[in-house]
Amino acid sequence: MQNKGLIKVFAILFGLVCLYQLSFTFITNNVETEAEEFAAQKIGEDVENYSELRDQAEARYLDSIGNEEIIAGITYNAAKDKELNKGLDLKGGINVILQISVKDILSGLANDSNDPAFRKALAEADAAQTDSQENYVDLFFQKFNEIPNAKLASPDIFANKTLSDEVNFNMTNDEVEPIIRRKIDESITSAFEILRKRIDKFGVTQPNIQRLGNSGRILVELPGAKDISRVKNLLQSTAQLEFWHVYKSNELGNFLVQANNRLAEMRQANQATEEVDTTETSGDDEIDELLAEADDTTQVETGNNPIFDLIVSPGMQGGPVLATFKVQDTAKVMDYLQNPQIRSLLPSEQRYAKFVWGVPDEETQTTGLYALKGNRNMEPPLSGSVITDAQQTYDQLGRIAVSMQMDGTGAKIWEDMTGKASNEQSQIAIVLDNIVYSAPGVSSGAISGGRSEITGDFSITEGQDLANVLRAGKLPASADIIQSEVVGPSLGQEAIDSGINSFGIALILVLIWMILYYGKAGLFADVALVVNILFIFGVLAGLGAVLTLPGIAGIVLTIGMSVDANVLIFERIKEELAKGKMQRDAIKDGFNNALSSILDANITTGLTGLILFILGTGPIKGFATTLLIGIATSLFTAIFITRLFIDGYGKKGKSLDFSTSLTKNLFTNMNIDFLKKRKIAYVVSGIFIIISVGSLFVQGLNQGVDFVGGRTYTVRFAEDVNPSEVQNDLVATFGSAEAKTFGPDNQLRITTKYKVDQEGAEVDEEIQRSLYEALQSYLPADLSYDEFVDGADDKTVGVMQSMKVGATIADDIKNASFWAVLGSLIVVFLYILLRFRKWQFSLGAVAAVFHDVLVVLGIFSLLYKVMPFNMEIDQAFIAAILTVIGYSLNDTVVVFDRIREYVSEHTTWDLGKTVNAAINSTISRTLNTSLTTLVVLLAIFIFGGESIRGFMFALIVGVIVGTYSSVFIATPVMFDSVKKKSSIEKKKKPQAEEAATA
Repeated sequence: MQNKGLIKVFAILFGLVCLYQLSFTFITNNVETEAEEFAAQKIGEDVENYSELRDQAEARYLDSIGNEEIIAGITYNAAKDKELNKGLDLKGGINVILQISVKDILSGLANDSNDPAFRKALAEADAAQTDSQENYVDLFFQKFNEIPNAKLASPDIFANKTLSDEVNFNMTNDEVEPIIRRKIDESITSAFEILRKRIDKFGVTQPNIQRLGNSGRILVELPGAKDISRVKNLLQSTAQLEFWHVYKSNELGNFLVQANNRLAEMRQANQATEEVDTTETSGDDEIDELLAEADDTTQVETGNNPIFDLIVSPGMQGGPVLATFKVQDTAKVMDYLQNPQIRSLLPSEQRYAKFVWGVPDEETQTTGLYALKGNRNMEPPLSGSVITDAQQTYDQLGRIAVSMQMDGTGAKIWEDMTGKASNEQSQIAIVLDNIVYSAPGVSSGAISGGRSEITGDFSITEGQDLANVLRAGKLPASADIIQSEVVGPSLGQEAIDSGINSFGIALILVLIWMILYYGKAGLFADVALVVNILFIFGVLAGLGAVLTLPGIAGIVLTIGMSVDANVLIFERIKEELAKGKMQRDAIKDGFNNALSSILDANITTGLTGLILFILGTGPIKGFATTLLIGIATSLFTAIFITRLFIDGYGKKGKSLDFSTSLTKNLFTNMNIDFLKKRKIAYVVSGIFIIISVGSLFVQGLNQGVDFVGGRTYTVRFAEDVNPSEVQNDLVATFGSAEAKTFGPDNQLRITTKYKVDQEGAEVDEEIQRSLYEALQSYLPADLSYDEFVDGADDKTVGVMQSMKVGATIADDIKNASFWAVLGSLIVVFLYILLRFRKWQFSLGAVAAVFHDVLVVLGIFSLLYKVMPFNMEIDQAFIAAILTVIGYSLNDTVVVFDRIREYVSEHTTWDLGKTVNAAINSTISRTLNTSLTTLVVLLAIFIFGGESIRGFMFALIVGVIVGTYSSVFIATPVMFDSVKKKSSIEKKKKPQAEEAATA
């Protein structure tokens, strides 16, 4: 092997980089463990809502030490940004896909037009949307254009006052369409920006929000979110854009001084009294508790000024910002200001002052405090619904500005507000979701006509963001949750425990097996395998990928599959040694000869993993990510790391056996006529396929909510329950429901399609409450609805996990899954055709894959009613099918590669002898790899948790069937197709020779 020194340096450096990346996870885990211990000591279990109070205490602890150096200049906050992220199924939280209503946006652009053609097109687009993969706006334009003489530029539709600057009466439908599409995209962008700002309120780490194509769908992932009801309500609520008069800093200066002094007095009084047990704090002593916490080990104040010590900088005289604070201190400051004893210090004319925060500065992590001029009803003088348009522009001096236009009603109120602000030399705050985005002053008197220009020290991005915020009030675009998954934190911890157990057991079994089978060479392979695992986790951490339970399954599966490369190498070395070659030459030739098979096998598996990564979402994408990374690192460690150890051992003059006394002659000199048995295999497989297809037609499959829509709840009870009795009670409530034991006897998986076509937070709330009431007799008497629904770290009863899939997106998922499987077959067919240059090889491989898929589907169809675990057909099952395709092809390609090699070496052999010799020579590798992989999969199946048991069962069946099909289906089909072609050529050849002679 060339450049050994370079490979050593690279491997060492790469390993150090991986350890460095994983060190951040180690640091954050240690700090968070300390925070948990601190919260547990501070708040006992006998305190009401102790779990929630512990979460708050833990968050305050982490905030207080967030910027303190832990080691080598690394702070907790810095480490948290770089740690290995855990997915919802390991950490708990919520994952939702929101559908921004394009129909609402179209109606808003048309000023809620009642034009018959417009309404007909909307209605027909609604109907078509249920079973179409096209975007709603495309369907609307298609249906509208089918209506005779219908014009989008009609004054009753889009040629209205609102769009008069862009749409005129003379435009054709083709000219109007791009304008409307742009307006819709702007509205969805506004909704996206609003949601992006909102998720900062949830206090979760590593939140993720992204647009999904141009469909108007937005993915939101909030790992660690526990107040699920609040999250759902905030995500679906309409944006609250408001305009308020705002107090100047000097108008509330005296109040802040008095508030600070009063808080200081309270602190001194609290310190003078004897120590109060924090576990028995009454409601009247909340402020004392808050102040007392400032003096514990987490305090950040430096003096006896509770408010002033937190101020980063005071507000400018006459400006709207009262003072600037660190973002981490905002909750504490707001607690101070909202306390009744402090608010009583406000003068009577300011008693309705509403304190809010500005947009945080991302660089300094600070934000300004504002005081809005509220009223008895706390209603703003003007709401954002009056905004008809807003754009980022430039003023006369070339400075970045934002222009906005209001409707007639808004223009009148705006004129009054701006007139008052101009006279008083004050500002008007632009507030979205209780966050002040801007507080411009009015310098030119009352603004009439409704058109205004906001100037300031904006960047282009800030100007565009403000324009998006202003436009958000223009269109009533509702956001409905069409798919959601909620995982309780306690269930996430159980998933971590089961994942670690399955990982450890699988790793130990594989390490032991390799030593038992290959001796010292197996030990070298084990070292490479451990290095491989380090590389996988290091790359995951470095890429900022999310580790999920299927992701752990992918890593554990990679352990089994990565052994394959070492097995291929070791088997080829054993063959070279059997030919009488010197050890050094045998090792060199063994590695070279195995390289082609290793690359072909891993590329085919990688192609299916890539398709899964492109088309998958959430945990399935996590599985594909780890699988792809594992394939890449496995290749490197098997080809290079293992080689370094073997070559280094050989240089010392020591003999290295690639077997043990038990395995030395195992599978050697085999001479089984596999092709002779192909007809029996055809009959057996044919019977299996007929039974499978028959079962699929008669009994069907147990399709999950991913494919048919509905809601699924994993509910845990205090005692064991009878699923049949529970199901009867649920059917009485919902009309249609299913309850099955899921794991232990005190846990059920409940599925219902009740109101699956209806969206909205109200419907979700109604179904959850109905579920709670239907299960009331099985739940503890003191379990409240909130405790039943929302998650807590130590939750043992109630909804542990829930999932919702709307009917429309279920249809999309089903179609995407179909194309994923079909696409993988096409890609693999083309790759094998390109690699082996004969269509017969591709035919054999695809025939084997079809065989495997049909058998796995048939087994799931036959057994889903009797198996004690979940066997639903969902996205995870599709991931399993694609993995089975990759694995089956892995086996098949290795056999095909050896056939190709033997054809070149043994030109005098007939094809049958060549094929049989190739299968016999690879049978050791085939069985060894399959058994190793099966051991790994069985470990995950038994110890990996209930949620992935069906997924693992599909893989186990797939590995068994795939191993069988590579020998008895793929190769025979290839042989028969080549044989027929050869016989035809032989018949034609004599005829051609006779013609030439004549």
